[in-house]
Amino acid sequence: MTEDFTPSPIHAEAGVATAEQGVVMLDGPNGVAVTMTPHAAQATGESLIAAAHVALVQSGARP
Repeated sequence: MTEDFTPSPIHAEAGVATAEQGVVMLDGPNGVAVTMTPHAAQATGESLIAAAHVALVQSGARP
């Protein structure tokens, strides 16, 4: 049995991160909401910045 794969849409809107009571909450497009520890949020942020840099280079944009 094969499953159909439909890729998620590509969003141009940024998520918004807030800190409350020692956790980080990220609200993104289409109702995406994630709650993380400070360490997980920091690692996610660093990973996002590194990936964004690579994607900008791949697309020919200046980082």
